[in-house]
Amino acid sequence: MKELTKLSNIGKTLAQKLLMIGVTNEMQLKEMGSENAIIKISTIENNGVCINMLYALEGAIQGIRWHNLDNYRKQELKEFFRQLTK
Repeated sequence: MKELTKLSNIGKTLAQKLLMIGVTNEMQLKEMGSENAIIKISTIENNGVCINMLYALEGAIQGIRWHNLDNYRKQELKEFFRQLTK
């Protein structure tokens, strides 16, 4: 878990969720991608996902705070999340 919490935006709670879906390091998260990670987390956490979690995962992949994500990417993620939670 310590390796995951060193990533931007990843605290203990999100790191635990990532471990539950088999992600133990940065490379695995990058290979999985934020969208696939949030899908997997949503299968183990009924109402335990939110748009900010998706942004946090994407920010961790890019190595930046999620607040600094490109507006176009944020819009893509927002639309994806809308479809996921329908």
